[in-house]
Amino acid sequence: MIKAILFDLDNTLIDFMRMKKNSCEAAISAMIDAGLKINKEKAITALFKLYDKHGLEENKIFQKFLKEETGEVDYRILANAIVAYRGVRSSYMQPYPHTDYVLIKLKSKGIKLGIVTDAPKLKAWIRLMSMKIGNFFDVVVAYEDTKQLKPSSLPFEAALKKLKLKPEECLMVGDMPHRDVEGAKKLGIKTCFAKYGNQKIKESKADHEINDIKELLKIVN
Repeated sequence: MIKAILFDLDNTLIDFMRMKKNSCEAAISAMIDAGLKINKEKAITALFKLYDKHGLEENKIFQKFLKEETGEVDYRILANAIVAYRGVRSSYMQPYPHTDYVLIKLKSKGIKLGIVTDAPKLKAWIRLMSMKIGNFFDVVVAYEDTKQLKPSSLPFEAALKKLKLKPEECLMVGDMPHRDVEGAKKLGIKTCFAKYGNQKIKESKADHEINDIKELLKIVN
């Protein structure tokens, strides 16, 4: 019997890559409007190469971008980028369709809810509260809790300890099979692949696969 559901955060509850892409495009456009001499498409490609190198949570990505492209950081251009990025980001900080409905239904069944994410704790909580779903969750395990990234078993162990549940009583839902599914399976946690968040993956090896978060209710039932 499933007593708790653990969720990854980015691209499982929030369409993170859509938000990131649109926010970055706005930032590049703002830099160009502020005087940066660069082709927009070339700039976007270069920016995401830096994200690949430093990680999607890199706080100083625009500074690194300007340094690499121009050799220096023009703070007027940087400020324009940050303001534009934050403005668009807030408008895209929305959960996937049906998420609120599903979380309400799960809570009404007495099922505990948790987050297991590689994101820093403050950023995780900001995303949850921005989407107005933070209060649904009994536990949030973020990077600082174990200093380990999935598929390490430590973040999942931390969530189980906080929930005071056995692995077989939990279901992990995530969009990255090599992180979410593999990591949870190490401990015997049931797994569910969120195909809607990562349509490039053809084989997940998860116990369940869903195309819409609403399908979780069928799995629980």
